[in-house]
Amino acid sequence: MKNYKTENLRNVGILGHGDSGKTTLTEAILFYTKAIDRFGKVDEGTTVSDYDPEEKKRKISISATVVNCEYDDRKINIIDMPGYFDFVGEKVQGLRAVDVAMIVVNGTSGVQVGTEKSWNYVCAHSLPRAFYINKLDRENSSFDKTLADMKEKFGISVVPVQYPIGVEHGFKGVINVISRRARIFNEDTHEMEEAEIPADLIAKVDECKNMITEAVAETDEVLLDKYFNDGELTDDEIYHGLIKGCSRGEIAPVMCGSAIQGIGTETLLEDIVECFPSPNDMEPIKVTDMKTGEEKDFVISENAPFSAFVFKTVADPFIGKLSLFRVMGGKVKADSTVYNSTKDKQEKLGSLYFVKGKTQAATQEIIAGDIGAVSKLQFTGTGDTLCDTANPVQFAKIDFPDTVISMAVMPKSKNDEDKISAGLTKLMEEDPTFKVSRDVENAETIISGQGETHLDVIASKLKAKFGAEVTLQTPKIPYRETIRKTADVQGKHKKQSGGHGQYGDVTIKFEPRDDGKDEMEFVDKVVGGVVPRNYIPAVEKGLRECIAHGVLAGYPVIRLKATLHDGSYHPVDSSEMAFKVAASMAYKKGLLEAQPVLLEPVNHVEVTIPEEYMGDVIGDINKKRGRVLGMEADGDMQKVVAEMPQAEMFKYATDLRSMTRGIGSFTSKFARYEEVPAVEVGKIIEAAKHKMEE
Repeated sequence: MKNYKTENLRNVGILGHGDSGKTTLTEAILFYTKAIDRFGKVDEGTTVSDYDPEEKKRKISISATVVNCEYDDRKINIIDMPGYFDFVGEKVQGLRAVDVAMIVVNGTSGVQVGTEKSWNYVCAHSLPRAFYINKLDRENSSFDKTLADMKEKFGISVVPVQYPIGVEHGFKGVINVISRRARIFNEDTHEMEEAEIPADLIAKVDECKNMITEAVAETDEVLLDKYFNDGELTDDEIYHGLIKGCSRGEIAPVMCGSAIQGIGTETLLEDIVECFPSPNDMEPIKVTDMKTGEEKDFVISENAPFSAFVFKTVADPFIGKLSLFRVMGGKVKADSTVYNSTKDKQEKLGSLYFVKGKTQAATQEIIAGDIGAVSKLQFTGTGDTLCDTANPVQFAKIDFPDTVISMAVMPKSKNDEDKISAGLTKLMEEDPTFKVSRDVENAETIISGQGETHLDVIASKLKAKFGAEVTLQTPKIPYRETIRKTADVQGKHKKQSGGHGQYGDVTIKFEPRDDGKDEMEFVDKVVGGVVPRNYIPAVEKGLRECIAHGVLAGYPVIRLKATLHDGSYHPVDSSEMAFKVAASMAYKKGLLEAQPVLLEPVNHVEVTIPEEYMGDVIGDINKKRGRVLGMEADGDMQKVVAEMPQAEMFKYATDLRSMTRGIGSFTSKFARYEEVPAVEVGKIIEAAKHKMEE
């Protein structure tokens, strides 16, 4: 593939609700531009962008995949992104590398949850956007109904630059509204052929053109004056205004077709070239000058010093780590040395590649605006900036969502533990929305992600890529124990067995801490040397070892105050060990007398939902032993602030999605420990005893 100038590049992200046809549309574009010679199908696992074994098995996109093609002496880079909510991190990464987000809408279903989430995300990040209404050959599909739905949800900036000829099974062509050029799809040649605009659609095309002209005029004062004076704009002025309006996010052009049939693929490509901004047309972005520490505007340009942003990392067991990047300024050549300003390290680049799905084509250089890849970088990760050493800059890192669900990873074979650890580390490099932690208390490896399917895919990848088989289980709850009352007890250890004996005697007062602190407070109130000073640290050490296991279910003890105030010793038989044992005897006796109770972790939770789901969500929080603390408006949504026991929250991400059709989101963090309700205590103690017996 030849190198194109920045002005002849188009970088398009394809996103939208699951099953709207994003991957099929990507395949149709590649097939039409002869980038591939066979039209792959998602159901058959033969598409270019869904090449991962997990994607083929599940028949959904899991990763953001880069492909490229050439059309009308332009290079078009496409990033096909998953619609499934569990893989939101892939969408976040992919959108950092594109100039336009094209949201695919199912013409039979209209605006769905994934459509709205995509729109909200691109608006929040001020990214230019467009729409493609797909599946217009299906029964019950309607361009007009879907367009009206989009206008109602997203506003008047949504303008149709294309209009379909025919409906449902009779859908057969597309009209370019601006040029008024109609074309019919020839099923034998699979080409679009020139035709007259059907008489019954002329008024509709006029109406659409007026919509575009008004939208364009409103984005530019010169064009607005001309429109008021002349009542119309030339096609060139409309195209120029469209590109300008689209690049600012003020206009969202709407295209249409049927990806699976290939109807409208050619007209879509024409409008990508004519209506979508090139990297040169983009609004300036913010960059930090590393020499001065100041933030400044940055415009993508071939004439600037070299800089690039690494938006994605792929962990391949065969070729190693593949870093996907977008060149922002200047150009980069193979076998050059660059500076990683995020990590403050020099990186040696080897071979450079253009990526098409799972294949890489070597190239000698990559210029500003283009997307490429390099393998085996030593220090570089997702979100890092590479740049010229003499002109160090840094682009904003990617803001990934917090994890919402956690599971414990249990190896099927003990011998696999090293493989699992290495595999999880590599998968974390690839997927920043996935986290690994170690629960030392329960000796569990915990993986956290965006949903059950996300973690299930991680487990499958561990087996497929790294040969380590695991099962996923609900993590153990880190319960705690404490006391409610005060107990003043003696612990006496006396043993005689020939030669030196053992003697330690302590009287300790155990009481609950009321200062809000969880760690044990040890107070020395010994007077008159009844316990010699050199044995008092042994008493404290003995107690600190004991609190690792409570007397109810063996969980660590918190909020305990222990006051050593009396005791006795033997001048020959006393020792540090004897006083440690005496302290542990006092501990067991004292805690049993002081009304021990079980505590559970409670999380502070903030749930963001549309108002219509408020009743269901609050009812579910109550059912999960939660407490609603308050409610407040959050933009168009409502935020419910609550507290919930951690034990009830492991599947909350799944429950909330099913309750709110995938719209609801939440954040959760540990708040404090609270007493376990009496009805739950028996079950927890029984489970703990069963575990000890095992």
